[in-house]
Amino acid sequence: MSVKRTVHSSGLRIVTEEVPSVRSAAVGIWVNVGSRDEAPATAGASHFLEHLLFKGTPTRTALEISSSIESVGGEMNAFTSKEYTCFYARVIDTDLPMAIDVVSDLITSSIVTALDVDAERKVVLEEIAMRDDDPSDLVHDLFSDTYYGDTQIGRPILGTIDSINGMSRNTVFNYYKKKYKPSDLVVAVAGNIKHKRVVAMVEEALSRDNFLNEVGTPNIRPNTLIKRGPQIPVGLLYRKTEQAHMLYGMEGVARADSRRFAMGVMSAALGGGMSSRLFQEIREKRGLAYSVYAYSQQFAGTGTIGFYAGCNPSKAIEVVEIIREVLSDVADNGMSHEEIERAKGAVRGSLVLSQEDSGSRMSRIGKNEIVYGQVMDFDDILKAVSQVSAEDIRQIASEYLTKTPTLALVGPFKNPAKFEKVIGR
Repeated sequence: MSVKRTVHSSGLRIVTEEVPSVRSAAVGIWVNVGSRDEAPATAGASHFLEHLLFKGTPTRTALEISSSIESVGGEMNAFTSKEYTCFYARVIDTDLPMAIDVVSDLITSSIVTALDVDAERKVVLEEIAMRDDDPSDLVHDLFSDTYYGDTQIGRPILGTIDSINGMSRNTVFNYYKKKYKPSDLVVAVAGNIKHKRVVAMVEEALSRDNFLNEVGTPNIRPNTLIKRGPQIPVGLLYRKTEQAHMLYGMEGVARADSRRFAMGVMSAALGGGMSSRLFQEIREKRGLAYSVYAYSQQFAGTGTIGFYAGCNPSKAIEVVEIIREVLSDVADNGMSHEEIERAKGAVRGSLVLSQEDSGSRMSRIGKNEIVYGQVMDFDDILKAVSQVSAEDIRQIASEYLTKTPTLALVGPFKNPAKFEKVIGR
């Protein structure tokens, strides 16, 4: 395997994957902090900070940060999840030293002025408004809130209007200085690179302001069981929409569970494409929905499996009933050999195709390192998927598809009673 790993004395981890057949290189700095690390008063701070770090450093203005990458034809961006934040850039391989320097500058030396906080606050509030105007997006946050309750994992990544409006410059800046430590960082680089040279460039770039002077060990998020509040059966948000957006889900496996591969194959067989069980039953046979899919989601200490459909509001009950019938059948009887093999092939093919560029490879090794503390060999991942058996699917289906469900709905509904009845709660 061409993946190499170096751990600095500060606890910083550097992982690389050499791909000599390409002319590009991607760098990502992964920070072990996300929305689940926030208190209620600072809800949305991780995402807010992600925006603010692009606003300027002592040596670069916001324009200079963006133009330095764009002027060489590269791309630069960032994203925040519930458990980590990532800042990344993808450039021609000869421009990698500059890209590493720019991204590192954001991590070590961002100013985060009060003026920038006030200006970017408006941008984040617009992002919240945009989420609220997209029911197919909003239903996912509603499901998290309904399933997990008012907990760190249940709160939205974007925060709330009140929490964003209430956040001062000092609050955000102190959060930055407390959370962005070398022991919580992973630098991932993939492309036409050499590991030793990348390590030297990263160490030099991150040495600003004595950032790497402290001694530490890598901080891996523990797989502590997540405590949830009382589970609410149905979460309902009234919107006068032409389509009802629903997410039906229940407990799934946590990130450290080796059965996550079986869970991934099962979710693909249930709703991973046009040949999947739910797509065939809901769309192809009955024409009740345009979009139907399933997914499994894992975090440290918890996980869910969810089933989404968008349909005419008058058909919402029928769609929920079909989902329940399909899941009940799979829990009782498992899946056919053909279904499982088709799903395994889809998962393997998707994994392979997703690794066709340096950015995707950087994302894989960076995410693996930040969440597991190691990078699993890609061939081992494909092997684990291939080894999922019909008995594995039967066992995981009978254990998890019979769990108490939660239903989130965004649409022209005011009373959850009829939905509570149909899911048997």
